[in-house]
Amino acid sequence: MELPYYAVIFSSRPSPGDGEGYAEMAERMFALAAAQPGYLGVESGRGAEGNGITISYWKHLESIRAWKANVEHLEAQKKGKSLWYAEYKVRICRVEREYGKP
Repeated sequence: MELPYYAVIFSSRPSPGDGEGYAEMAERMFALAAAQPGYLGVESGRGAEGNGITISYWKHLESIRAWKANVEHLEAQKKGKSLWYAEYKVRICRVEREYGKP
């Protein structure tokens, strides 16, 4: 990815319950995000207790704003708040530098 770019870090703790429809909605959101202008990629993981973290990467802040306002994404956010998440946090960061082993 060309620097700088932006990372949206979404961490969550699930609500007690069955999480009905969550997996399907998450799969749809991954596919929908990938089709958005400015989308660069995603990484996601979930711990044994169900706590999750998803980091999506974006070229511009405008791309992130457009994704947050996407109608289908708004519906997923609404369901997340009311059904699926006991807690969640969103962090938006500008990535200035990166390094690692390819």
